[in-house]
Amino acid sequence: MSTQVIDWDEAMQQCGEDEEFLRELLGDLRDETNTQMAKMEEVIRNPTGSPFVELHRAAHVIKGAASNLMCSQLRDTALALESAATSAANAPDGATNPAVIDTVKAKFEELKNAVCLYNAHLTSLNV
Repeated sequence: MSTQVIDWDEAMQQCGEDEEFLRELLGDLRDETNTQMAKMEEVIRNPTGSPFVELHRAAHVIKGAASNLMCSQLRDTALALESAATSAANAPDGATNPAVIDTVKAKFEELKNAVCLYNAHLTSLNV
């Protein structure tokens, strides 16, 4: 997994070398990520319906947006949660198997840590 929060040079290229636009997009990513994390927190606290599918969807949103902005740490941890949630959703006993549930929760915690690092990095950039 990458430890780089943002590949600034690559992200600038994605934004046509427009730093103001990049900063705006990074702020938007922070807002969207925080929204998705709140949804996942609620799903983990109160798992009803199809919790693994809901976790998969939220992680997928973060993964895609982070990937577009060269935020590899967020992308990688979101991908890991997305994969774990998909496996859990497809497992016959996923909803009741403690090992499966623990794996998904561990991947969620890893993503939560990556989000904290991302938010701190944006603060250091005055975004």
